[in-house]
Amino acid sequence: MTSKSKSAAKKPASNATSDGRAVSAKASGKGSADAAHLNATNNALVDHNYLTEAEFGTVAETLQRNLATTISLYLKFKKYHWDIRGRFFRDLHLAYDEFVEEIFPGIDEQAERLVALGGSPIAAPADIERFSVVKVPTETVRDARTQVADLVADLTRVGRGYRDDSQTVDDANDPATADMYNGYAATIDKIRWMLQAMMDDDRMN
Repeated sequence: MTSKSKSAAKKPASNATSDGRAVSAKASGKGSADAAHLNATNNALVDHNYLTEAEFGTVAETLQRNLATTISLYLKFKKYHWDIRGRFFRDLHLAYDEFVEEIFPGIDEQAERLVALGGSPIAAPADIERFSVVKVPTETVRDARTQVADLVADLTRVGRGYRDDSQTVDDANDPATADMYNGYAATIDKIRWMLQAMMDDDRMN
């Protein structure tokens, strides 16, 4: 065997995983989080279960965005929890942590749902910011009404997003993820209602 042929034999084909197994397809799009299509050992064990390639792509996009959004919403509640001052300090300081306890489990649940379907969550801080529809404030906001109004606006957007995504993933043959989103939408709606009710207190002006 020539040195050239020996060198070629050592390198796996460009369309194979690192252990030499063939890859059926490759990830596409700058936001792809599809572990099943990365050239890595043991990816032969990863598939999209009952979803087609196109269906998985649709579902994965919603899961990645909602995962990033949930992480950002958690951080935003904590930021306001730390910064709140004034007459409503105790009420909101405690309420924000109660709301966080309801939101937090969705982080792991959405990430694991993506993994169960053959994906791999993107979780670097820059990627969280890129995918999330909620922006974590970098400035200090101490005023109760300003905080609550901002959170109500975020929760309105997030709740609508879950309802839209529930329909989207149901159309993509994934009723299980649709059911998850319906549950999250109900939780978000409840938290939004409670915060909005606080704004009816004239003392918050």
